[in-house]
Amino acid sequence: MITKEKINSLPDSAGVYKYINEKGEALYIGKANSLKKRVKSYWRFTPNLHPNPNLSPRVLKMLAEAKDIEYIVVETPSDALILENSLIKQLKPKYNILLRDDKTYPYIYLDLNEKFPRFEVTRKLINKTKIKYWGPFPTGAKSLLKALYSNYPLVQKKGLKNQKKACLFYQIKRCLAPCEGRVSQEEYQKILKEATQAIKNPKILVEKLSKKMFELAEDERFEEAMELRDIIKDLEKLQLHSNIDIAKSEDFDIFAIRVDSSKGVVLRMFIREGKVISSSHTIFRDLDNFELTQAYKQAILSFYSLQIPLAKTILIADEIEDKDELEQTLCKKFDKSIKIITPKRGYKAKLIELLLKNGEEILKSSKEDDGVEVKVRELLNLKQTPYWVEVFDNSHLSGEAPVGAMVVFGEGRWQKSLFRRFQLTSRDEYSQMRELLERRVKNFDKAPPPNMWLIDGGESLRDLAKETLEKVGVNIDVVAIAKEKIDAKANRAKGGAKDKIYFEEGVLNLSKSDKRLLWLQRLRDKAHNFAITYHRKRREKVALEIELLNKKGVGNATIKRLLDYFGSFEAIKEAQKEELEEIVGVKMAKTILN
Repeated sequence: MITKEKINSLPDSAGVYKYINEKGEALYIGKANSLKKRVKSYWRFTPNLHPNPNLSPRVLKMLAEAKDIEYIVVETPSDALILENSLIKQLKPKYNILLRDDKTYPYIYLDLNEKFPRFEVTRKLINKTKIKYWGPFPTGAKSLLKALYSNYPLVQKKGLKNQKKACLFYQIKRCLAPCEGRVSQEEYQKILKEATQAIKNPKILVEKLSKKMFELAEDERFEEAMELRDIIKDLEKLQLHSNIDIAKSEDFDIFAIRVDSSKGVVLRMFIREGKVISSSHTIFRDLDNFELTQAYKQAILSFYSLQIPLAKTILIADEIEDKDELEQTLCKKFDKSIKIITPKRGYKAKLIELLLKNGEEILKSSKEDDGVEVKVRELLNLKQTPYWVEVFDNSHLSGEAPVGAMVVFGEGRWQKSLFRRFQLTSRDEYSQMRELLERRVKNFDKAPPPNMWLIDGGESLRDLAKETLEKVGVNIDVVAIAKEKIDAKANRAKGGAKDKIYFEEGVLNLSKSDKRLLWLQRLRDKAHNFAITYHRKRREKVALEIELLNKKGVGNATIKRLLDYFGSFEAIKEAQKEELEEIVGVKMAKTILN
């Protein structure tokens, strides 16, 4: 309960505070240099405790729902900033904006400690001296690397660096065989220098590859020509950026955020040695709780969440609170001096203007594809619009080869890089779903929760999902969709299934042609197909394992007894001799171990 005494007893030190509702769910998470002063600013103490009337309607609504305050004390404001960002991502508070985690973009690097170095791709700092980096590359890093190795006779594969004999690449003139001493370090360095120039100016590679592509096409080697065509397209995107030159040899990163009435965009631009080498953007749509300062903090901290090569200067388009703490946090993380600046004039301000103009165009041209999500929110009275949904299903055959699947639908498309498959050990559907969801929850610190979970199942599985989330204090919507049963079998006929939708307020039966039902079915069916495909592969593997054991004289009854006890063939393989002997006897245990 929130009382005067509780607020007055808060420590006068840095930390993170959390407003929670009557269910124990996080409503809002914030950081403070002084917990007591910051929390006090929300309230007035006379004549009775009541919210500060000068606060925004959004904050007043949050305080009306708040039933208690929790806090965590930390040593420094920068520690509070990191903890705040981490908790927001994990707990998904109703009144905090949550930007999806930004991707970590790859860099190309060269280890100059080696006699005959080769270009590699990395997404983090290499813990060595004399490492040279190029990037980041939101697109085209792999294509650039392929182009370099197809045009310059460098050591072609990482595993070949320690070879003592020339390989096939030497025979096809793609490598000069430094392993046999056929090229000197000086000659190799000259080739490296040429390749380095090609990284800075991809036009060189485009010209070389275009010539090869036409030669391949003339020889009717069309598949190889098409592969080169795709690489050329990626390099041409890089080339667009490399043409912008600010005539000063500086390195800096730029962040800008712009919003319109329904969505926003995070914009990034990367300057290296005075050239714009790449740019990227991320669209976000849920603006109910938008705060510019919080959005910048999340965008920057998420982007630099790993140890990656970053510039010493970060430019941002708007003045924000907590800028000093943000600087200190990055300085501490990367052990180097880093400045965050909002330029008002000069070429840096003009670059920000250019980025913002691009942002306006992106917002104008982005398709209004969020209609069905908004309608689903209104229909089911959800806390948030389900722009980012994780969908779960499990599959098994009479308890055999149980697997789980998670598919992700976000920002209007399938996020296939986030799809996950799980080998499960539980034998019944309810336990399998619990195992699947608990494994997902454990990963919330690395991959934050979505706006909504969609479960393939009925009310009991929805309740299970809610219970799983409540245990970790995460506050997101959970919806379940149960298939119509015909003769005890699920009816999956598109546009013809009377599925039931279970949500917070009850259960719904929608018209077969209702677009909201079709959207939910589409998500559910994707997870089902992903799960069942994996299950079939697992069954094939299980059948092979059983066949091998049968050939060695282990019967099906013994195999069943082992699986009932250990849960999987992998666990049987790792079992101790004593355990096996206890279950199947000394002789059979010896057969299995052999």
